[in-house]
Amino acid sequence: MLPWIQLDSATIPDGGELRLKQRGTEFSIMLGTNELMNSRLSGSEEALATLSFERIKTHPKPKILIGGLGMGFTLRAALAVVPTDAAVVVAELIPEVVAWARGPMAEVFKGCLDDPRVSIHQGDVGEAIQAKKAGYDAILLDVDNGPDGLTRKSNDKLYDYAGLKSAREALRPGGVLAVWSSGPDTSFTRRLKDCGFAVDAVNTRANGKRGGARHVIWLAIKPGR
Repeated sequence: MLPWIQLDSATIPDGGELRLKQRGTEFSIMLGTNELMNSRLSGSEEALATLSFERIKTHPKPKILIGGLGMGFTLRAALAVVPTDAAVVVAELIPEVVAWARGPMAEVFKGCLDDPRVSIHQGDVGEAIQAKKAGYDAILLDVDNGPDGLTRKSNDKLYDYAGLKSAREALRPGGVLAVWSSGPDTSFTRRLKDCGFAVDAVNTRANGKRGGARHVIWLAIKPGR
C-alpha cells in the first residue's frame, strides 16, 4: 500500500494545525489525529447541499452561504442543482485551503471555483452571517465535525443561542440553516427549536448510497414564507 505523504500544513487562528496529505489519488485533511475529510468520502457533504436546496427550490435567484470550503464536495453538489442565476458564497477562514483547491487538489475541485456563480469570502463564516440581514436563502455549515468548535474553539458561537439567532436573522423567510455533523446531538436540536426554527434531523451516510459512517444533517427552516 502506498504511504501517506504530507503536502502542506496550515495554522488555524486560535491554535491548531491542518495537514494536507496524499496517498496516490486520495487526499486527506487532518486536524491532529482527527481526519476532517477524505476525498473518497463525499456522500454526506453532498447531501448537505442537495437536501438544503430541496427546501428552497421555489425561491427566485437563491443566494447560498457555505461555511467551509473543505474539499469542495458541498460546493460542487450545490452548483449541480442551483439555477444559473443563483449566487453561492463560500466563507473560508484559512487561505491555504483555497490554495490547495487550486493547486494539489485541482482535480478534486474540477474547476468549480471558477464558476461565475461562486465567490469566496476570505474570513470567518460567523462574520459573514452577522453582516447580512435577510440576505441568504440557505446557510450551510460544515466547518466542524458537529455543532461544537472542533477546528476552532471560537466556532462554538456559531451553535449557541446567540449564533443561531444571528443565522435566523441572516436568512430570508423560508430559508434553511443546514448543519453537518458526524453524529446526533439532541441538545442542539432543542436549541434550534428554541430559536424559532422548524427542525428536521436527517440521517445520512459518509459514502452516500454505498454506505459508510452514519452522519447527521440538521435542516432548520425559518418560518414566514
